[in-house]
Amino acid sequence: MSDRPNIEQVAAAAKSLTPELLRIVRTLYDEPETSLMEKNSAGLLTGILRENGFDIQTGVAGLETAFIGTSGNGRPAIALIAEMDGLPGLGHACGHNIIAAASTGAAIILRRLLPAGSATIRIFGTPAEELGIGKIEMINAGCFEGTDFAMMVHPSSKRQVIKHFLGLAKVKFIFHGKAAHAAAYPEDGVNALDAVIQTFNSVSALRQQSRQDVRIHGIITEGGIAPNIIPARASCYFYVRADDLKEMERSRERLISCAQGASLATGCTLEIEEDPRVIAPMKILPSFYRIYSEQLAHLGLEESAASPDKNKGSSDIGNLSQTVPTIHPHVPIGEGINIHTENFAKATVSERGGMAAVEGATLLALTAIELIFSPVLQAEVYKEFHEKK
Repeated sequence: MSDRPNIEQVAAAAKSLTPELLRIVRTLYDEPETSLMEKNSAGLLTGILRENGFDIQTGVAGLETAFIGTSGNGRPAIALIAEMDGLPGLGHACGHNIIAAASTGAAIILRRLLPAGSATIRIFGTPAEELGIGKIEMINAGCFEGTDFAMMVHPSSKRQVIKHFLGLAKVKFIFHGKAAHAAAYPEDGVNALDAVIQTFNSVSALRQQSRQDVRIHGIITEGGIAPNIIPARASCYFYVRADDLKEMERSRERLISCAQGASLATGCTLEIEEDPRVIAPMKILPSFYRIYSEQLAHLGLEESAASPDKNKGSSDIGNLSQTVPTIHPHVPIGEGINIHTENFAKATVSERGGMAAVEGATLLALTAIELIFSPVLQAEVYKEFHEKK
């Protein structure tokens, strides 16, 4: 195929877009919106994409702030993922402002440089990543059908190409007891808070016999109204994570047994609420990540030697990776800072944060171009995707 864009053209396009990308990063930082409330954020991104020739669908998958921007009609179809939501009280402490800017920038670069008919470029505005909702609902609604490859970058303290993610299930326990005066008539009460505390004690013991990758952590969401009233109702909320869905399910069942045992021991009744949106682990495709690594080398950028198995979290990008060949590399915004902290949020609007957004846009565009113009690489990635469990 002729008219393949080169590195110099991509770099020049990214440089020309730098003011717009920095505007996205700063605007989202200054006006953070929590999950499913990303109205202004989605409006900003769709407005910029429309100005650059993208056809826009809004409100997709029944989510008001979800959108799809499309340019072109060839194959392969490349998906760029734009997360938008901030964290309550911390704003963009996970760096979704940089993610949105990088994917938007890459989409515009590809539209400007690709020859007509060479590919379809889609950018997906995926709300509520922090709740594990957006991508799962969009997958279930068929939004990614016809997509061949998906990609995004995430800000980090390191330039890391491969990063593993844990599967995650969410479980809430509500214990129902009987209220009574805690001093005058304690024998008449059934203490729901005791059941919650007993659940946490059992989970603490369970951790000793859990596989190394398993994480079980929770909070007390309701514990009573006054010290002199035996709580008639108390509740807690747990996340269960593991490297694979089978072990995650086994650990979830063991967690539920802890709550059932606490219910029996205290005489409370137990109500269980489970989120049906289970977050899947990341499906790692070395052949796809290798393409991204090669673009790093072309730009003279060095990867971190950090283990991809260290400091693992969870994200609904894992669900997309089980559906479509997907990569999720990390771009650096500052050393020694961790996500979901105030310092991380501030780093997104630092000079290095802005450079990371431009780096991400450049590398995503280069990776997409490499795929689009190499049927051999496409076949290699597809083969690995279908063979890997």
